[in-house]
Amino acid sequence: MKKTLLVLVNISLFVTACAPQSTALEIISVPRTEIPGAANTFNPAATLTLTPLPTAAATPIPHSMSIEYMRAGAYPGSEIAIVKELNGGLNYRRYYAYYLSEGLKIYALLTIPKGDAPEGGWPAIVFNHGYIPPNVYKTTERYIAYVDEIAKAGYVVFRIDYRGHDASEGEATGAYGSPGYQIDVLNAVASIKQLPEVNPEKIGMWGHSMGGYLTLRAMVISKDVKVGVIWAGVVASYTDLLYNWRRSGSFIPSLSPRGVGWRTGWIEAFGTPQENPVFWDSISATTYLADLSGPLELHHGTEDEDVPLAFSIRLAEQARNAGQIADLYTYQGDNHNISKYFSTAMQRTIEFFDAYLK
Repeated sequence: MKKTLLVLVNISLFVTACAPQSTALEIISVPRTEIPGAANTFNPAATLTLTPLPTAAATPIPHSMSIEYMRAGAYPGSEIAIVKELNGGLNYRRYYAYYLSEGLKIYALLTIPKGDAPEGGWPAIVFNHGYIPPNVYKTTERYIAYVDEIAKAGYVVFRIDYRGHDASEGEATGAYGSPGYQIDVLNAVASIKQLPEVNPEKIGMWGHSMGGYLTLRAMVISKDVKVGVIWAGVVASYTDLLYNWRRSGSFIPSLSPRGVGWRTGWIEAFGTPQENPVFWDSISATTYLADLSGPLELHHGTEDEDVPLAFSIRLAEQARNAGQIADLYTYQGDNHNISKYFSTAMQRTIEFFDAYLK
């Protein structure tokens, strides 16, 4: 691999989302065939109104965020360039690296297991982080414990930035109203497939929160992602994102050239979901669940104050109705980061990846 020497920011081992596992474990594991137990811990009807699974339009509006439009795009990725080797883990090496997405350098953390690779190469996980303000995001910080657990299990892990984050080039436009981050994810898949140590037929994806949104969309756009795991994902239809979800705190919204958010801009341009369901269906990954590229595993805390648990419950139901595998775990009393039951959720995550990639 081509190597280029650049200056690297200091490594931080600070972990914001990991807490010791509680001894009082109350977890609902929902079987694949139905979700009868979901209402025992959460009643979606009591807090938000969810829309029925829509039918995909025969000819989606050619908007840059529509699934059909993105399927028609080219995502060649590039050779992954190693900038510098960092301190490794117990049984893996760790690097600061970058790849190209629409000509932009997108930086990432890359881990590669030590020892001889299995026949065909190591399985790999593209790791999509959740929302962190781009002006405070650092490539070598956050999600350290998550990456460590997956890397120790014998996976190449490619934990990517998105454009406009830390040293990554481009503008941080937000995920929900602009295709930029999604393009970066799809180019990351193409790039990791080119790494000589990786088996290109064994690519999985992990996503948290906003990263879950990007993971679900990737799995209905590309067939290259063989399995996905989503923690506390923003995985609802756009109709539900429009009416049943409001973010709080400091974040960078997706803005149109006129400086308005995607909600206002799209309603002005295309009408409401009631007035123009074809448009809103065309940009929703949930419309295309029959085309999922592989099985899903969902994890969500019942006390998540950032993303409604009902989003994951509804996605599991919709995916199963579409004939897909969608395992759902809920964690009683846990938060957006699943901090209390981190160890249990991570163990299940690795077992799921092992089942479909090893």
